[in-house]
Amino acid sequence: MTGKCQICGEPIEAGGRSGRAAVYCSQACRQRAYRERRQPAGVPAEELVTDIGDRVRRLRLAPALAFHADVESLSARFAQLRRVARQAREESTTPTPTPDPTSTPSLTPDPAPTPSPTPDPAPTAPAAAAENVTPDRVTILDEDGFAALTEEHRRELRVHCYRLLGSYDEAEDLTQEAFLRAWRARETLADVGNPRAWLYRIATNACLDFLRKHNRRPTTYEPVPGMDAGDGPPPPRLPWLQPFPDDQLPETPAPQHEPDEQAVASETLELLFLTAIQQLPPRQRAAVILRDVAGWSAQETADLLGGSLASANSAVQRGRSALREALPGRREDWTAAEPSAEDMALLQGYMEAAARCDIDAMTELVRADAVLTMPPNPFWFTTREALFAFVRPNLDPASPMFAGYWRHLPVHANGQLAVAGYLQRPGTSVFRAQLIDVLRVEEGRIAEITTFEPHLFTAFGLPMTL
Repeated sequence: MTGKCQICGEPIEAGGRSGRAAVYCSQACRQRAYRERRQPAGVPAEELVTDIGDRVRRLRLAPALAFHADVESLSARFAQLRRVARQAREESTTPTPTPDPTSTPSLTPDPAPTPSPTPDPAPTAPAAAAENVTPDRVTILDEDGFAALTEEHRRELRVHCYRLLGSYDEAEDLTQEAFLRAWRARETLADVGNPRAWLYRIATNACLDFLRKHNRRPTTYEPVPGMDAGDGPPPPRLPWLQPFPDDQLPETPAPQHEPDEQAVASETLELLFLTAIQQLPPRQRAAVILRDVAGWSAQETADLLGGSLASANSAVQRGRSALREALPGRREDWTAAEPSAEDMALLQGYMEAAARCDIDAMTELVRADAVLTMPPNPFWFTTREALFAFVRPNLDPASPMFAGYWRHLPVHANGQLAVAGYLQRPGTSVFRAQLIDVLRVEEGRIAEITTFEPHLFTAFGLPMTL
């Protein structure tokens, strides 16, 4: 018995096996069907519109996590409705036999011997990457095909830009800039065998161009007049540093690394590591991130940076050496790990003590040599004593400097424990977004607190008020 593949139309031999008949001739076609999210019988537009309307009416604005999940499911249904509308549009028009690639973005015909049974070529580049086809199978993409390509790699490219820049906002901007450059150069995809590497090169160059213009390097904190910062050494200062939401990390696990790279290899975005790597010159920074974090080979790194293999290896070695000096010697493995039960108990105790304004309980949770910084603000503290001398008047309801009552929500940022803090000021009834604290824990106590301003609450899927 012979059937036809629903993607490429090639015959499928049943082979005498019992059970459900195969509908795809190969794993590659199965993956392509998954990417295109085709349904054999199709979904009526009326059904999609009704479903979307029902979901909109059931949207819950609180809690924030439920709201975020509901909106994410809505976006998938909207995309499906858009594909149905696009297919209806294409079926109602006669396709042009020889599209002009210099005119409005269009698709060049696929030279494969067996044409696709549908005129919708949006996922051509992602499918080509998945199937390891030859470069001449990658065609000039139309708007929908380009959107499919960029969405496939958006998360990992945004994280890559974030590691290079240290700023969530700038990583967002530079990811968009990279996609804009890619769109302008989409005709060159005909000669590209690896669209992912092509996008990485564009994103890396966009970030390096940005760093050349701004020439930013970490400094150290300066004393603040009238404020006791403690007797520890001033920590590095990165005014542009911002947290990164863990739920926006790519789902693909990081590649394995060679043993001599373990000191700097990481799928984590811990702020300690991020601060250290920001101290490298931009090209060294890019080389180390590409080799030891993104997992590119030495030759791939050289190609991405547009230089020789020797120069790329030299940049990686110098970067690794500088990182080993900047990072704690006792830290050998930078692989992200799930918080332990003890870590979660510590976080819960931190939130409850703040809610009760129990300063003594908070003090017990913090190491004596704890460090607190508040980028982009100039305030910093390097001992528990100095930190709580500053915080105590703001947490004490009997103090004339009492700031108000706190409520915290746990969040996931940079692979570390973190909380979002809401403050109810005296005389008000609403808790308003105030800060995000990212915590580093050592030996069961809080060793470092990095306090960020609240404008990224929306990026974390958090409401601005409680």
